[in-house]
Amino acid sequence: TKKEIKRFSDSVTKSDLRDRVDLRDIPFVTIDGADAKDFDDAVYCLPLEDGKFRLLVAIADVSHYVKPGCAIDKDAQLRTTSVYFPRRVIPMLPEELSNGLCSLNPQVDRCTMVCDAIIGANGLVKAYQFYPAVIRSAARLIYDNVWAALCNPNGPEAKVMEHVLGNVQDLYDLYKNLIKSRELRGAMDFETVETYIVANEQGKIEQILPRERNDAHRLIEEMMLVANTCAADFLQKNKAPCLYRVHEPPSQDRLEKARATLAPFGVTLPGGDSPTPGDYAKVLESIADRPDKAMIQTILLRSMQQAVYSPHNVGHFGLAYDAYTHFTSPIRRYPDLLVHRAIRGILRRRKYVPKILVEPNEAEVPVQTREIICKAKPDDKKKVAHIDLWEKLGLLCSAHERRADEVSYDVMAWLKCNYMQKKLGQVFKGVISGVSPFAIFVTLEDLYVEGAIHISGLGDDYFVFDDKSNEIYGEDSGLRYRLGDELTVKVARCDLDARRIEFALVSKNRQSRPKTEAKRKTVKSSAAPRKPAARKTKKAPSAPKKRS
Repeated sequence: TKKEIKRFSDSVTKSDLRDRVDLRDIPFVTIDGADAKDFDDAVYCLPLEDGKFRLLVAIADVSHYVKPGCAIDKDAQLRTTSVYFPRRVIPMLPEELSNGLCSLNPQVDRCTMVCDAIIGANGLVKAYQFYPAVIRSAARLIYDNVWAALCNPNGPEAKVMEHVLGNVQDLYDLYKNLIKSRELRGAMDFETVETYIVANEQGKIEQILPRERNDAHRLIEEMMLVANTCAADFLQKNKAPCLYRVHEPPSQDRLEKARATLAPFGVTLPGGDSPTPGDYAKVLESIADRPDKAMIQTILLRSMQQAVYSPHNVGHFGLAYDAYTHFTSPIRRYPDLLVHRAIRGILRRRKYVPKILVEPNEAEVPVQTREIICKAKPDDKKKVAHIDLWEKLGLLCSAHERRADEVSYDVMAWLKCNYMQKKLGQVFKGVISGVSPFAIFVTLEDLYVEGAIHISGLGDDYFVFDDKSNEIYGEDSGLRYRLGDELTVKVARCDLDARRIEFALVSKNRQSRPKTEAKRKTVKSSAAPRKPAARKTKKAPSAPKKRS
């Protein structure tokens, strides 16, 4: 790998420019987070007549440098994704490429693959084309500064970016059109709270803060959706195999559980056995101003299947697209690199055949996920060339994506556990964010940290877990613990090895249902066998370190 890296120049060469459209006179901009170092995408739009826009999405042309089967390609396929931690990133590609030659840094020439689209006033794509190009980004912009400039065109943030402010304002006007398209197709828009860690120079956590999303974030997301859907359509029309990003509708058991859990909130999910994305979108719109919307959104999210990579296109339920793929992040995602290679093959009138450099471990992939990825009728499989290779790559990329998420979660859990050790014995307010047969999970309101209260610490009663309504209730008292309930808790224990924080219950807003109803709802999955003389459950095994 190091030998291959040494062969690359520090900048774009004359040979790199061969057969590329020269777009260096167009003021593209990148808009990312303040701590970003690898810039996959740059955008520019031009207003046309009748409310139309021409949108250019330039994506780092990693496929130009990373050839199939080379050592760098094998390393990238082994990782399949960059893994992000607080204060550190393990990149999919060597930093000389991810932060250097491939990254769309400002004021330097960069090779890109461009999605060039015409978008109507209704936000629908009227036409598009793909081609390799060379660009020179005019500015590296940050989400929060862009949003501040859009809110106050005469403010200091706008002054700093005045040479591209007009372009940014055009992009925002286009974004408003794209939102119309989202509403027309009934796509969901979850506003979940993401957190980030503020650490000192020694790596110790000083604060855990919510990451605020604004229209600058949404603007870029919508531009990327345009490029991704155009890529999927382009590959479909040219009958070129690729990895689609597929997301199946919710299963019946998940729907039943979600509806039972939503009922105490007074929320109904319409659509019967087959709710549409629009049905979900209506619920999200109806709870937009509710103080408990975050918990309701969590319940809706948990009803969803997990999105995976598959060569068999079954559509994307959450985004309400018939065909969707990942094209816009080839620096940090291997499926995007594969899509670029497939598009390049079409442009060169060749069929791209992928190489399996790393055999997937199918044991890492749940059976249900394998069924989705390899979901096709025998006749359909005959129509897709080298389908077995694409299925293996789908299994590999989906498994490694999940692995990266779990590793990131594990590191964050350890850091939070370490952070809470300083707060042993302190009292905080929180809400129930999860329920299991042996524990409830509470997220602290101000610290965004989750911990467990073992069922034996809930009170002097016999507590039963209701898996349908996802709550625990006392058979004698009728006292219940359900998602969204507010509690006051004390930090009791922090286990760094198990990545587990344990709370002790201080008080609860008492909400009970009649004992007759509680007993009527008893199910087999109770925390322990019923003993007539018992008034409190025996101490069960410690709560699992991760919520199911």
